[in-house]
Formats: sequence, structure tokens, C-alpha cells
Amino acid sequence: MAQEMLNALLLPLLFSMAGGTFVFLRRPEARQQGLLVMILFQLVGAAGYTLQSTLEVFALLCVHALFVLVLMTRHLQTPHVAPQTSGD
Repeated sequence: MAQEMLNALLLPLLFSMAGGTFVFLRRPEARQQGLLVMILFQLVGAAGYTLQSTLEVFALLCVHALFVLVLMTRHLQTPHVAPQTSGD
């Protein structure tokens, strides 16, 4: 019975990590929205953890949170180029 929440959260969180990686690497203009969606997936996982607290679910949420943290840190470290207006 304790594995039901892990089974329910495993695929969505893996999808979130795969989709977040794709958006981060291939679509830099949509990075902010991708990170927001990943944070929302983390909140869904946290709600599932409050319903059924197991060590496996906690470990999965820690891995996902670490992944989001790394992507967010990389996003915040990349310089943003401001569009230049032409003076003509």
C-alpha cells in the first residue's frame, strides 16, 4: 500500500524533468515558463507526500527539487542580452 503514491508520482516527475531539460536546452525563450511548470510539479509531489509520507517519495521529491534548483541556478547565471534599439 505504501508504494501507491510513489507509483502515482514517479512518471509525472520524470516527465517534468525530461520536459524541463528539453525546454531548458532547446527553447531558451521559454525557460521561465518551463521552470514554473517544474515548480508546480514539485508542489503536486509535495501534496502527494503529505497524503502518504514514505522515504521513497521523499527521495523522489529531493531528486526533483535538486534538478529544479540546478536548472534555476543555471538560468539565473546566464546573461540576458537586452534588445538594442537602433538610433536611426
